Order: sequence, then structure tokens, then C-alpha cells
Amino acid sequence: MALRAGRSARAGALSDGTEGNGPGLRPGPSGNAPGAVTRGIEVRSTAICAVDCTLVAGPTPNAPELPQGGARGAPDRCGHKVKPLLSLGAIQHRRTPRPTPERSVTTLTAAPSPSPTAGTPSRVLYELRVENLLLIERAELRLASGLNVLTGETGAGKTVLAHALDLLLGGRARAGIVRPGASEAYVEGVFALPAALQGERGERLPADAEEVVLARRVSAEGRTRAYVNGRSASVADLRELAGELLAFYGQHESRRLMLASAQLEILDGACGPEQAGRRRACAQAWRRARAAEAAVAELRERAAGRERDLDLLEFELAEIEAVAPDEAEERELRGERERLRHLEALRAASLGGAEAVAPEAGEGGAGALVAAAAARLEDVAGVDPALDALTERLRAVALEADDVAAELRRYGEGLEAQPGRLDAVEERLTALERLERKHGGTIAAVLGHAQACRARRDELAGAEDALAEAEREAAAAREEVERQSARLRAARAAAAPRLAAAVRERLTELAMAGASFEVVLEAREPGPAGADAVEFRLATNPGVPAGPVRDIASGGELSRVMLALLGVAHDRGGEATLVFDEVDAGIGGQTARAVGEQLRALAEGRQILCITHLPQIAALAARHFSIAKDAATDPARTTVTELAPRDVVSELVRMLGADDADEGARRHAEELLEAA
Repeated sequence: MALRAGRSARAGALSDGTEGNGPGLRPGPSGNAPGAVTRGIEVRSTAICAVDCTLVAGPTPNAPELPQGGARGAPDRCGHKVKPLLSLGAIQHRRTPRPTPERSVTTLTAAPSPSPTAGTPSRVLYELRVENLLLIERAELRLASGLNVLTGETGAGKTVLAHALDLLLGGRARAGIVRPGASEAYVEGVFALPAALQGERGERLPADAEEVVLARRVSAEGRTRAYVNGRSASVADLRELAGELLAFYGQHESRRLMLASAQLEILDGACGPEQAGRRRACAQAWRRARAAEAAVAELRERAAGRERDLDLLEFELAEIEAVAPDEAEERELRGERERLRHLEALRAASLGGAEAVAPEAGEGGAGALVAAAAARLEDVAGVDPALDALTERLRAVALEADDVAAELRRYGEGLEAQPGRLDAVEERLTALERLERKHGGTIAAVLGHAQACRARRDELAGAEDALAEAEREAAAAREEVERQSARLRAARAAAAPRLAAAVRERLTELAMAGASFEVVLEAREPGPAGADAVEFRLATNPGVPAGPVRDIASGGELSRVMLALLGVAHDRGGEATLVFDEVDAGIGGQTARAVGEQLRALAEGRQILCITHLPQIAALAARHFSIAKDAATDPARTTVTELAPRDVVSELVRMLGADDADEGARRHAEELLEAA
């Protein structure tokens, strides 16, 4: 059946912008020509999948008749059964609707992959969609289980797809990756939902999710947005989910083998799943030990100046306690000082006032005048009640005047001061004001400072006990680090010979018979990963002493050592999809064939995507994609196409460096395929 179909990323979204919610007939845009794209599907014939496919109606003029192979019950390339259906323009294969962010429809260039069946690895990348990323305007890859290869001329854009996968893995978007003239780049990966992530339903994944759809948008300004099953997500969530689904090994991955940290990671991976828990426990113990040692160092630093601080605190406390400040006392002293400063003026004023009201001679004065006024009113008493009331008030004023005069005279006569009292008050207030200037400006602040000094004095007095306790805690934390490091060392010591033997066996399969590979453990200062330094040692020829991989191996040998290690690490199959970006660099000939066989063996029970320049590897692929650049357009455009069997031969001829018409090269390419 000559059909190339693609899964739309918008569940039920028609090409004219209308929405649909499931299988059934829907009107599509009119006038679709043969091969027109409807909802991301390039139509080559008229048929309908018999298994839960969304159907989009649209006339396809001059569509070819359904081939004999497309009769009812015959398998379509999608893996479903198909049945003829007249007058329908396109079909859309859908396992489940999955909402994703609004975006433009992508033209597909790759044929559909088989639907997952029993035995398919649990973590499979069904589709990879890329739009407006560097040279790629639109591309979609539908990967098969097993070994998938991507080939093309140097500079055609193979690494663009590697960068697209890196974006799905939460990698940083480089500047200028959006295709010129486009507003944003878009990358989407559709994965099977592995058992390990089914517990994420209702959390990071929709409750009814049957697939994992990871997507990333990058604007021309460099801003990025991440999506998980159509919902906005953080890049950290995207990275965590993608890490469960993809393992990416780039062009320079083999150079990481020179790093001691990478070698330690590989050895720990060979220790079994429990080693990750041991490493976490060791890292936690190490962090606690670091914190305890920092506390000890701080206390010791404080102890160095403890005596000096104690002397200062004792001095300040003694000064404050000697003065014994009191807020009420200060108020009284300030009032007394004012009286003493104006003593004579107060005496003269009070006695003068008394004399004016009631002179000591007994004649005149304000009091006598008021009394005389009251006597005059007595002559008409009882005539008018109002006047009688005023008369009573005058009598009261006369009595009050006499009392006030007596009080003023007593006050004035009592204004006497002890000799030197003013000086004593001034001295006391000066002492209080000096403390206020030093410790906050008020008596309340002085008292608060005294309380803080007492607390700090008590703290410093107990610093020796605190230091001793901190040292005990630090020692216990160091012992825990040693204990956890010993657990890690025991597991590593047991796994090292097994790993070395397995790698030697793989190296033999990779045309390095007689090579020696050793895993050497040495003690080092404890750290978060334990107290072991790991070194991989390699001897490429018999009888030659083994040396560090970083000093011994060539580029091609490094690639094979890495593949051997990966083969051992992923020997169980069925885990994350593995992506290799030209990790076969530096090899050729029969070695290249051996590397290809190793990759194909590694792909049993799992999915691998390998970007390669080697025809020996490409010939072993279950599915072959070719990437090509069209420089005639402005800007240049890269397309990705799944190769039919007849086209695979031509691509292998190109990879052999020959012209397509070269019969010898074609025979060689066919022999490579036959040998596969």
C-alpha cells in the first residue's frame, strides 16, 4: 500500500482548524490534490485502517486504485489491517488522542512505523518531529524497534537531529538554532509509556495517558517552553522524564572515557541497581560530615577570640552595673536639676505672689479687695437670687486667695538646697547620658544591651563544651562516611573483575582480539562518591603492559572500548532508546563491520538510532533514514526520508564513495546487505 502517514500532534485537529474528538467522518479541505497533506498525512491511495483510526474525509482526485495487497484483511505498513473505502481522501492512524501545544501541521517525509506488538521494547521512540530547526524545515522520523540508522553527506544536517534529541533531553538551546524566517523551532518526541512511568499518571502525566509526548519550543529570541503530553512543564521535568526514555551518546562520548569520574560511573553501573542507593547514602553522609567539620572550624575560630570577647563583655557589664541606670530615676533627676538651676527665681516669684494676694502687713492685697467687694453686696442680700449667687462666689474667691497666698509663702520659704546637690545631680545625669550615647540613646537600650552581654557571656563561657560536642559529631560523621565508602568499595571490588572480563569478551567481538582490559581501584580522599579512584587500563596488543585508556587508545580504539562498555551495561535490553551520534568515528573495514554487528546485537530487544558514515553499519539496519541538503533554496533546506529497499542500495553506494551507476559499487552494496 503506497501510503505515507503521520500522526498529528493535535488530537482530533483538522487541517482547516476544526476540532474532532474521535473516529468518524469529518469534512476536510476541498480540492485536495493527490499527495496533498491532510492533518500531516500524505495520501497515496484510498484505504482505511480497521483498528481505531481517526478518519478525515476529503476527495483525492485521480487517486490510484487500492493495490491487491490492500484488500480487506491485508496488513498495512502501519501493522494494522486495512480495508478498502471509496471516496475517502486520507486516514490518520491514532492509538490514543494526545493533546499537544497549538502549532502548525508538519509535512511528513517518513513512512509509518509498525504499531507496537508483544515483544516490542517497553521504551520506544515512536516518532520524532522537527520543525524549523537550523536547516530542517519539517521532518518526521518513525523509528522501528531494533537498529535504525541515519546517514547523509557531511554537512547535510545529521547533527541537527542529534541537537533535536538533546533539546528533548532538557539540553540548552544554542543561539541561532531557529531556521531563518521562522518565528520558532519545535521538537516533539512520542514514546511508548514504560512501566516505570505509569505511576506518574495523574501527576506529571494525564491520568489516561498511554503515551509520553515530550515537546520543546524555542523562539527566535532564544526563549524556550517545554511540554509533557500537551501541558506546560518545566525543563527539569522534561529532562527527568526524557532521561527515563532516552540515552544519548554524542560524537565525543568516547573521550569521556578518559575522565576518572566517567569510569567510576561505568563501574558503579556494573555493580547493580543497589549501588545507586549506596552512593546516595555516601553522598548524604559526606555532606553531613562537611557540615559538622564547618561547625567545628567556626567554633575554633570563635575560641581564638573568646578571651578578648569575654574581657570586653565583662568591662561593659561592669560599667553598666556600676551606674545601675533606671528610667524613673532619670526622669526625676532631670526635673530636680531644673529646680536647682532656678532656685532663687522660684523663691522670689512665689513670695512676691503671696505678698500681692495677702501682704504680711495685713493691709491691702488682692484678697482684701475681693473681701471688700463681697461686703458691699451684703447690703442687698436677699433681693435678687442671681446677685446672691455672685456674692457667694466672691466670698469663695476671698477664702481661696488667702489659701493660695499661704501656699505660695510656704513654697517660697521651703525652697532650700543642700550644698553641692546640684553638682551631684549633674554628675549622676552625666553618667547616665554617657551610657546612653554608647549603647543606643536611651536607658531602655542600655538595659537591653546589658541583657545581651550577659547572654553572650554565658554562651562564650560554654563554648568549650560546644566545641567538644561539635568535634564528637564530626568524628561520628567521618566514621559514617568511611562506613558508606567501605560498602561502595566492596561492591566495586566485586564488580571490577566481572566488568573487565565482559569488556574483554566484547573487545574480541570488535576486532580487538588479544587486547587486555583491566579495572583498577585505588584509595583516595573520601568524597560524595566514596573513597575510590577508578582507572581503566588497556593493552591493545598481547604482551604489552596495560596503561591508562587516556594514554593508550587511539580514536578508533576508544570508540570500540566505549561500545564494549555500553554493550555490557545495556546487555539486558528493553530499556531506554539508545542514540549514537557518530560514535563509530575513526574505524573502518572489517572493524566497522564488527562494530555494526555489535550495535545490531545491542539492538536486540530494544531500539537504537545510530547516526553513521559507515556503510558496513548502515547495511545492518532494520530501518534506514537518509538526510539530504538542498542548497538551491534560500535558506538551504534539509529533508529526512525513510529509504525503501531499492533506495538503500543507492545510499550505500554513495557512502562507499562511488557513483550510483558504478556496477561494482552496487554489487558491493548488495553484498553488504546480503551479508547482513
